Amino acid sequence: MLKLRSRLCFHNFKRGSTFESTKYLHMRHIVHIFQQGLRITFSRSAFTFLARPGERNMATVSNTEGGDSERLEEKENGRNEKQIDLGEVNIVSEGKAQVLFPKSVFYNPVQEFNRDLTIQVIKHFTKKYIHNKQEKEKKKAEKQADSSMADPEKSSLPYIDVENLKPGEHYERGVKILEGLAASGLRSMRFALEIPGVQKIVANDFDANAVEFIKQNIAKNKVGHIVDLSCNDASMAMYSNRRFSSRYDVIDLDPYGSPSKFLDAAVQAVADDGLLCITCTDMAVMCGNGVEAGFAKYGSMSLKAKFCHEMALRIILNSIETHANRYSRYITPMLSISADFYIRVFVKVNTGQGIVKKSIAKRSMVYHCVGCGTYKLQPIGKLTPTGKDGLNFRYTPAQGPPTGPTCEHCGSRHNLGGPIWSEPIHDQQFVDELIENLTKAEEKPNTHERILGVLSMVSEELSDVPLHYTSDGLCSIIHCTSPDSMQFRSAILNAGYRVSFTHTAKNSIKTDAPAHVLWDILREWVKENPVSSKRLTEGSVVKNLLDKEITTKNISFELHPDANPASRQSKLLRWQQNPTKDWGPKPRAKQSGKDDNVAEKRERMQNKRKEMKAVDERDLKQYPCKRYKVGDCEHGDACTYTHDDNTGISKN
Repeated sequence: MLKLRSRLCFHNFKRGSTFESTKYLHMRHIVHIFQQGLRITFSRSAFTFLARPGERNMATVSNTEGGDSERLEEKENGRNEKQIDLGEVNIVSEGKAQVLFPKSVFYNPVQEFNRDLTIQVIKHFTKKYIHNKQEKEKKKAEKQADSSMADPEKSSLPYIDVENLKPGEHYERGVKILEGLAASGLRSMRFALEIPGVQKIVANDFDANAVEFIKQNIAKNKVGHIVDLSCNDASMAMYSNRRFSSRYDVIDLDPYGSPSKFLDAAVQAVADDGLLCITCTDMAVMCGNGVEAGFAKYGSMSLKAKFCHEMALRIILNSIETHANRYSRYITPMLSISADFYIRVFVKVNTGQGIVKKSIAKRSMVYHCVGCGTYKLQPIGKLTPTGKDGLNFRYTPAQGPPTGPTCEHCGSRHNLGGPIWSEPIHDQQFVDELIENLTKAEEKPNTHERILGVLSMVSEELSDVPLHYTSDGLCSIIHCTSPDSMQFRSAILNAGYRVSFTHTAKNSIKTDAPAHVLWDILREWVKENPVSSKRLTEGSVVKNLLDKEITTKNISFELHPDANPASRQSKLLRWQQNPTKDWGPKPRAKQSGKDDNVAEKRERMQNKRKEMKAVDERDLKQYPCKRYKVGDCEHGDACTYTHDDNTGISKN
């Protein structure tokens, strides 16, 4: 057994060296191995150093159990590749790609919207990123023209005409993309075939079977000149590329469930001004079910409220920002989407200690009334400009709380949630450019109508107003008939405030009007649409709300010209109907390869509890009751923990 006491000893290890124990192998050793350009595989009893990238003597893919491993040997004179039985796979066509899917792995066509939107975002980002990068290099080259510091290798590379980029071609000055959790590689194949200006795409997955499918799909789509294969833990694939020269320009993470364990590596492995594309599908946790799990994963307390989906977006943005701040980095949200059963965020990452300090003013806690549903935000920190130029700031704790012990409207208590990201969650200019590109594009994705509808709604949202109400939600509190959404919006606009819809919820009201104005509008509405007297019990939330006087002047439900937004007038597709039965998230893929059909499982488990037989003697727990232990049980030695009338023994 070899004890690894210092990372310096790794310099003497040779390719193919195998050691008997990993007891003394720590994370710092592993990171150093990858920084030296080596790769490593693990089993329960041994680890092996492999060839550096580019040395094709041997490539090992480990799927170990008890020390056994499956190796795919690749030799210069020939290959011994694992063949896939086409009878055990499905062939899926999406976009320009055609991929092989194992039958044990679900393909959800609803997620095509996710992939189509991602491709549109990365296409536009790539064009701007390459242009800005080349401009910076030109300015730097001009300054270093007469200096020995000039980089001849970079200066010799041809500049790219960003207006004539073509998908499927290799560009030396193009972007480097990592798909950390590639599965079958469908997303990577589409990236290679549909995104222009790409230097390299790394399709990574930790599962050896998935890597085999990716390899087959690379060959099937003829993108081997762009797509590189990687079999590695997603976090380690990113940790090993933290150096400035090896960072990725775009990182896409679409995990099954929570991405929380990958965020620390992601914010370090993405280049300055690079793009992170992150999906969360654990919406139950992020929307207020299991607050302890949500806090453990994201460091925020989620709330059950009408704005839960927007809050989920702000929680994940807060979590990414927190991870980035540890490394003097910060994020700029470009686009944040809540759709179907997941949320998807696109953020740019940059480095700057001065801007990182301002992060304390970008987070807020949320006070949410359990009675009437009103909310108030409490910023965590405060920025006070110092000096005449306004460039320097004094950082202090914010003052609060913003509310009293009970709600000022209904007298109920508050729940405390957060912290959340309270700055804008979209870049309006970026969104407008996406809409323009999609409108002018000759080749449109299959889901372009929905993408256009969602982006149009996003562009109309009030970016400086965190969270929102819903008109039917407010009306359900006081049990009155709900006014038409145009009437409600008109009343807010007529009162002199701004209002918009939000893409995260139907009948949403995102407004800068204070909560008391909204209740005044409903009090005025109730005059013509009275509430049942049965609801007006003393001390109830309804009575407490309606008993208050109306303080807002000139409330009018007359239709306002700006009440109906352009996206609604154009009848754009904003929310799609459920396309098929059982269209939601499917079960996690199983190593056994068995396809656990959702409908069949539901039918099998239906009424399972009702059909259980009545409890008989063998089902009774054979433990005495408390009375028996002290000698007071009337049943004596016949006493059991469960006293069932059917057995002739009365219950204790």
